[in-house]
Amino acid sequence: MKIQVVKSVLDANERIADENEALFDQKKVCVINLMSSPGSGKTSLVEKTILNLKDRYRIGVIEGDIQDTCDAVRIAALGIPVVQINTGGGCHLDANMIREALSGLDLAALDLLIVENVGNLVCPAEFRIGERAKVMILSTAEGADKPAKYPLIFQKSSVMLINKIDLLPHLDFDLAKARRDALSLNRDLAIYEVSCRTGEGLDLWYRWLAGQIDKVVG
Repeated sequence: MKIQVVKSVLDANERIADENEALFDQKKVCVINLMSSPGSGKTSLVEKTILNLKDRYRIGVIEGDIQDTCDAVRIAALGIPVVQINTGGGCHLDANMIREALSGLDLAALDLLIVENVGNLVCPAEFRIGERAKVMILSTAEGADKPAKYPLIFQKSSVMLINKIDLLPHLDFDLAKARRDALSLNRDLAIYEVSCRTGEGLDLWYRWLAGQIDKVVG
């Protein structure tokens, strides 16, 4: 019975995710599902991305957190439309949460929608939301063993950003191992070494993202 319940939940999510995806395609909005553990630098990356691309593209953000609105306040300060989803304890965003949040956004006025998922390396990877691509951040402060411990998020993502690369001289992070293990799980994974603090490597990320938006917007 437990297996049937879990399957029912996942099937329902897939159905709504398909509906979301169809809507995003119709409105020509590129949707990115940004995932990572807490403190890896998701919101900092979103801020940097907005500042770099907002003169070229119309950007909106959905912020997912268990509670509080501090990240949404940071994004709103940049003049970007943002909707906050507080899960009240839930460890991820799902397709239905995204569908409900869309009432607070004008999709016709957007080229890019960034969904900053709840900080977690497990559950967010299991639930499609209708996104064009999943993108994950692995910070050097977390350790190079994360691909081996949490394989699904690396398998499902199109891009892995190794953030806080400026801290490498002060950490025992094995960069070669992190890259090797991640690619063993997903040989098509694009990996960019970046620092949201210094800006190192972010140009490659901006270029990849712009390419995705252009494919959708036409």
